[in-house]
Amino acid sequence: MPKAQAPESPRSILVRGPNWTGDVIMATPGFRALRAGFPDARIVLQIQSGLRDLVAGAPWFDEVVPVTSHRQGPLAQWREARVLRALGPFDLGLCLPDSFAAAFVMRMAGIRHIVGYRRGWRRVLLHQLVDLPSAAGKRVLLAREQHVLGLVEAAGAPPVGTQLELHVTEEERATAAQAFAAAGLSPERPYAVLAPGASFGPSKCWPASAFAQVGDKLVRSGVQVAVIGTPAERPLTAAVVDAMREPASDIAGAFGLGGLKAAMSRARVLVCNDAGARHVGVAFGVPSIVMMGPTALEKTNMNLERVSVLTADVECRPCYQRECPIDHRCMTRIPASVVAEEAERALAAGAEFRGVQQELPEIAG
Repeated sequence: MPKAQAPESPRSILVRGPNWTGDVIMATPGFRALRAGFPDARIVLQIQSGLRDLVAGAPWFDEVVPVTSHRQGPLAQWREARVLRALGPFDLGLCLPDSFAAAFVMRMAGIRHIVGYRRGWRRVLLHQLVDLPSAAGKRVLLAREQHVLGLVEAAGAPPVGTQLELHVTEEERATAAQAFAAAGLSPERPYAVLAPGASFGPSKCWPASAFAQVGDKLVRSGVQVAVIGTPAERPLTAAVVDAMREPASDIAGAFGLGGLKAAMSRARVLVCNDAGARHVGVAFGVPSIVMMGPTALEKTNMNLERVSVLTADVECRPCYQRECPIDHRCMTRIPASVVAEEAERALAAGAEFRGVQQELPEIAG
């Protein structure tokens, strides 16, 4: 099996980035360490085109190029490899996804030294295999920050802190300001953010009616409420606003990830599911209340100082199913009253807020 060591002074590095919003944000400690470890190298990030705004303004990469073959066949993978080969040559490649396809594209692109985790048949494509910590277990319950940092350190760049980090450009601030103004949100008044969606699937979504109850409590506490989401989540955000008794602004689809960064950077509190918005909030130190159902906290159990994670005490979680095959009890049994209480506590504490991780008994919300 491959046991080669990474080159000590690579001139050109390709990073195949994660495929999900939250995973990209949780990879930022690794990105920071890579640039600090190789300050003179040309570093190229390959990422889903819809996620590239997440790293806008960051100092870690010389170029950002799109992934074009995700969930497609060998022909698309070969075409992508040819594009990457033309961008090279690359002395070093970091394969952050644990998939065979990602490693295959990097190998076909002619990268001289590819570093990745020892997972399944992909091991034959990698030059340097990194073992997962034994504590991760068969389900690989390892914090994503550590998952990425382990590969970066194996490549020769030690960690430079584990905190998440995002940057906001002036253009992104202007985009968010325009959307807020159009929605009637005053820049002079503090605001809370509700994020009821989750691209993973409906199993991660706390009920819209419950979000509405929390939103009403926050408005009565003296803040504006902005309900955010993707264009596809407009029916969901509309359901939250329609169910509220107090006024709120639905800004779903008003901006992309760049505008989301800018909007979140100034929020007083965030209430959300275990989805991408959660990690954007954490990167900016926003006090956050997260309802977690079908997933396990072990994969995202770092950077929780200002995050309260609320779960229901039900036997079927975590199941990692995108749609619940029964009654969605892992989410519906998280009481809105408890979430509202935590949100009000976060609002009152501000920068002094300290989160909790709480498993709630089976009480109807």
